[in-house]
Amino acid sequence: MKLSNDTLTHLPQKVGRPSYDRRKITPGIVHVGLGNFHRAHQAWYLHALMQQGKAMDWGIIGAGVRAADTEMRDRLLNQDCLSTLIELDPAGPSAEVIGPMIDFLPVEDDNASLIKAMTDPAIRIVSLTVTEGGYYQSAHRGGLDLDHDDIRHDLAHPHKPRTVFGAIVEALRLRRNQGQRPFTVQSCDNLQGNGQITRNAIVTLAQQTDPSLAIWIDHDASFPNSMVDCIVPATGPAEIALARDYGVDDAAPVTHENYRQWVIEDAFCAGRPDWDQVGAIFTHDVHSYESMKIRVLNAGHQILANVGELLSIATIADCMKDPLVAAFFRKVQQDEILPYVSAVPAISPPSYLALIERRFANPGIHDTTRRVAYDGTARHPGFVLPILRDALQQSGTIDGLCLVEALWARMCTGIREDGSTIAPNDPDWDLRKSYAEQAKISPSAWLQQNQIYSDLSQDKRVEARFSDWIALINDHGSRAAMKKYLEHP
Repeated sequence: MKLSNDTLTHLPQKVGRPSYDRRKITPGIVHVGLGNFHRAHQAWYLHALMQQGKAMDWGIIGAGVRAADTEMRDRLLNQDCLSTLIELDPAGPSAEVIGPMIDFLPVEDDNASLIKAMTDPAIRIVSLTVTEGGYYQSAHRGGLDLDHDDIRHDLAHPHKPRTVFGAIVEALRLRRNQGQRPFTVQSCDNLQGNGQITRNAIVTLAQQTDPSLAIWIDHDASFPNSMVDCIVPATGPAEIALARDYGVDDAAPVTHENYRQWVIEDAFCAGRPDWDQVGAIFTHDVHSYESMKIRVLNAGHQILANVGELLSIATIADCMKDPLVAAFFRKVQQDEILPYVSAVPAISPPSYLALIERRFANPGIHDTTRRVAYDGTARHPGFVLPILRDALQQSGTIDGLCLVEALWARMCTGIREDGSTIAPNDPDWDLRKSYAEQAKISPSAWLQQNQIYSDLSQDKRVEARFSDWIALINDHGSRAAMKKYLEHP
């Protein structure tokens, strides 16, 4: 059954569907970045509210700022912006169709339609899932990278911006000039302090062209921090076939684990849906939750993904089935990550690690090592290296974390240990590969990537441990390195 408004009532009974009248939804949110994660997470929470007859004035208008977003737009518009979510519970999967999204804007070079939509007073939240690397952060100075070509374009052409941040600044400028209130900008990406990072990016960009606008945005708009969590694999032919097994012809179904969490700072300048009524947590201490999640889950992903790629292990669940890789994961977590993680209400760091191990081992989640290893340029500085800095400051052990970095360097040579080729897997793949090749001869060359390692590149302890590990991996392979690491108490 081709998914559409007209076929909702004809779907098989085993497939959940909206109980609300989608014709009564009015827009309240513009969301930029309509990938799988958003639909399995933020959109699901809104759907759950609408199932209770609430939040009908918070409908989602989708948007994208990349040419590749056009394909997703076409797929979703052709099925009335409905999405099939398939929950991969080890006890048995289930499927439901959600419908809080009501439109998808044209994807344009100058973002004219996006800017126009954001100036509508009905829009009270602009939310983002543009990935960790989509925030144009400067590795050298911190904050917005004003030297990036896209940011330079927006500074030269503020009324025809290329980036989402430029579009937001322009929309807020128009709202101010029209006497309107600003909207909340809500980051839903895996960045610690994502709200503050978003605020800094937008205010900094506005300061370059209109300082008074920057002051107005900083004072009157809001940028809540949040922590988001749900493992959502990429969609391919197998996922589309799985939806068909449920009787649904969906061009862009989403599979996800049987767990989701959303912790949000309650700071919304123009109102918000009552997401807490369907499981979200509003708190003024998002940092503790996000620190636990980013360090144990996101850094944990990097422990597994790069060695998984090297060993031709297809998925994260398969990595957890490998006794050596699983033991490596647990030792790094227990010895070198948990000491720098604080408890949050109702869960201790060891309990959270046990939860993550169960989630990672879920055989229904075909989350590929390739997907998880993608964009190490953003993920290692964001997830792994802050822990390494804490360990150095507190004179803790760093062996495992340095081994994680050595495995990433070896993965970036582009050749697995069985001789097969790793396709480019980083926005700066050629540069990473060049440094990885240099590290075969001079291990410390890898650490001289200052945009990634910064102060760590000069730390003799890091250099010594990294150099030993990369030499061992190059000479005897990653399994030999993990075994040696596990031999030490």
